[in-house]
Amino acid sequence: MTTDRRLEILRAIVDEYVETQEPVGSKAIADKNSLGISPATIRNEMAVLEEEGFITQPHTSAGRIPTDRGYRLFVDKLETVKPLSNAERRAIETFLHGSNDFEDLVKRSAKLLADITKQVAVVKYPIIGDSQGREMMAISGTAHLARSGDGTSLSMILEALEEQVVLLRLLNDAHPTVQVTIGSEQQDTNLQTTSLVTVGYGFDNSPLGALGVLGPTRMDYAGSISAVSAVARYVGRFITESAQ
Repeated sequence: MTTDRRLEILRAIVDEYVETQEPVGSKAIADKNSLGISPATIRNEMAVLEEEGFITQPHTSAGRIPTDRGYRLFVDKLETVKPLSNAERRAIETFLHGSNDFEDLVKRSAKLLADITKQVAVVKYPIIGDSQGREMMAISGTAHLARSGDGTSLSMILEALEEQVVLLRLLNDAHPTVQVTIGSEQQDTNLQTTSLVTVGYGFDNSPLGALGVLGPTRMDYAGSISAVSAVARYVGRFITESAQ
């Protein structure tokens, strides 16, 4: 059973790894965090976290990186979501306020999400009224994938993105509350080096569509959750006001 102290160390490892993209050692944690314990104690706790499967040693260096299980625990234990800055909120309001119709809104939302999170953004078109047309979606920010993984995993992810039916299926499973799917939890094998943050948008607990971001498992989860939630809220408001 992981203790509160180990959770703090795991959180520090995730934060540091997301920022530096380098394996994290005990000294870096001790220097940058006010945990009140020595590097030696941190090393001992890291050994336990590794035994429990929450972190792993990628090579012979002293540093550790989170595993999919570690990211899952980190996300499940997130107590606060990183608030958007005033500039980011204004950017959302201004950018989406200029939308002329649903198609323009979807495209703007995808671009905005990609710009804010620096991940791939996917937005499913809303189903309005008795619309029985083909399901459609907008994708933006695929260039951000160049920052993640090796060439093999990148090509596999791009292949999955080209098969829009895969992403549509993932968005169809979106809930009114934010859902995070991490690494090996992804059903599509081509996406198992990525994480997906999704949420439905529309009328209260009755989503008309969905949106989300896809990126490496080392993504900024708190920031991504905050951005996805905010954009979904504004899109839902736009639809509600248009229906009145």
